[in-house]
Amino acid sequence: MLKSLSINILLLSLSIGVFSQNADSLQVDSLKRRSYIPTGIRIGTDVISLIKTQAQDNFKGWEINADVDFNRYYLNFDYGSWGRTFSSDAGFYSNDGKYWRVGIDVNFLLKDPDRNMFFIGFRYGKANFSENLYIDLYNPFSGSQVTLDYAHTGIKANWFELTSGIRVKIYKIFWMGYTARFKFGLNYDDTENIIPSDVPGYGRTEKDSYWGFNYQIFIRIPLRKQPVFGVEKK
Repeated sequence: MLKSLSINILLLSLSIGVFSQNADSLQVDSLKRRSYIPTGIRIGTDVISLIKTQAQDNFKGWEINADVDFNRYYLNFDYGSWGRTFSSDAGFYSNDGKYWRVGIDVNFLLKDPDRNMFFIGFRYGKANFSENLYIDLYNPFSGSQVTLDYAHTGIKANWFELTSGIRVKIYKIFWMGYTARFKFGLNYDDTENIIPSDVPGYGRTEKDSYWGFNYQIFIRIPLRKQPVFGVEKK
């Protein structure tokens, strides 16, 4: 009987050990699965665009920014409006249009309890805009003025960006941060008579690459309780 009791106790101990191991494994698997469920959405705007619109006569625009928090990874989307005018004694160039960007950021501050961010990311940008060029020139041979007026609509452009920046929680649901952008790989539709001088969301076109900068404010809408990084049962 003693021998039978010892065997039963041994089998019970092994069963408890296996159950505990399975429970730990299920908990880790559950944490991994939940890491793909968004914990929150941030929605904000670019302050620099708003200031430039008020302070400069040759720029009108705004930009809305949003990101979805998948723990370490953030899905980003930007949408904006942009219009610029460049003038000289001989005439002027103007454009107006909308643009958007989509991409991913990777957060490198994994254990910050407030979920502050230092990130590196990538974007794909696209714009749809119209442009107008007006030139008033003097013809020395005929002694008369020559006026040239070109207009194009529905021009499409696209480009890529490498991004880096920070996001900092300032109070409850309010956040602030900046994004530095290295823009490159610009492509745009061929247009007759003129080459686009400026692309909404990208900037001047005379260079193969272009630097941009946004200073942003956000509100964050929580979707579920945020997990603590690096805490998993072994």
